[in-house]
Amino acid sequence: MNRPELIDTARKLVADDKGLLAMDESNPTCNKRFARLGIPQTEEARRAYRELIVTTPGLGESISGAILYDETIRQQKKDGTPFIKVLTDAGIIPGIKVDTGAKDMAGHQGEKITEGLDGLRGRLAEYSQMGARFAKWRAVFAVGDGIPSRGCIDANTHALARYAALCQEAGLVPVVEPEVLMDGDHTLERCGEVTEEVLRTVFNQLCTQRVMLEGMLLKPNMVLSGLTCPKQAGVDEVADATVTCLLRSVPAAVPGIAFLSGGQSAELASARLNAMNVRFKSRRPWALAFSFARAIQQPALEIWSGEEANIEAAQQALLHRARCNRAARRGEYHAAMEGTRA
Repeated sequence: MNRPELIDTARKLVADDKGLLAMDESNPTCNKRFARLGIPQTEEARRAYRELIVTTPGLGESISGAILYDETIRQQKKDGTPFIKVLTDAGIIPGIKVDTGAKDMAGHQGEKITEGLDGLRGRLAEYSQMGARFAKWRAVFAVGDGIPSRGCIDANTHALARYAALCQEAGLVPVVEPEVLMDGDHTLERCGEVTEEVLRTVFNQLCTQRVMLEGMLLKPNMVLSGLTCPKQAGVDEVADATVTCLLRSVPAAVPGIAFLSGGQSAELASARLNAMNVRFKSRRPWALAFSFARAIQQPALEIWSGEEANIEAAQQALLHRARCNRAARRGEYHAAMEGTRA
């Protein structure tokens, strides 16, 4: 483990009011999104879309790191330039998703366990040689009657901690992603209770596995009302509940918290992040950043729709969302920005 290098990379990923772009959708997930827009579900179409993203002019002004998928990290521009080089040349740190997905958990109906620890040490070494400097592992926790169970929380957080330790051994900064899902009719308060319990367990496991907190990032959910909850919390309520939960459960040694969007609309994700940075500017020990996927990508994907003629307009939409989220990190995002494009 190279402690100074890990600490330096972790800090760079949340420096200068920038955030992460998650473009690590699995092929099946990417294909589903393409199918809804009538885009061919082929490797070439996925490559073309990812080239659109990584070649967006000025993206590095707002994006510090990009999380790639195994297929993506091996892909190239049409002219043969590896995506890794395109990102690095733009000042964006390449990262890689290394879990192999959430599967049904034996004996725990309605709950998932994330797999991928087998052979992970070798895969991390390969990705490091390819130029990746950080990695990501996602665990999911559904909220419902009697869930998440203690067994689900313990198993998933233990896997997250083992993954993080292997990352640091390989010289990669681990992005630890425990996601309490939005699906359901649970209240904001219930989401806060579950998120706090999960995060406390995550950090207990990380300490047990001797993970250096200064050389990692946390990628949690925001504390939100369930999607079908009759009472939807306002932007300021979400900000207060989320940061209060984090203050109770995340050690100050962690350099940054980069939220997932988890199905939020692009505008709401930006507004909620902005409110956190406005309301808690002087009361938080870690940077509050973003690691959004759909909340940055979706407008661009819809504009592109697989048509080469739409690339420039799609890139402008992507850049606009990235800039909105950088503004949210500064506490300077406002709804009027949505009427403009870069």
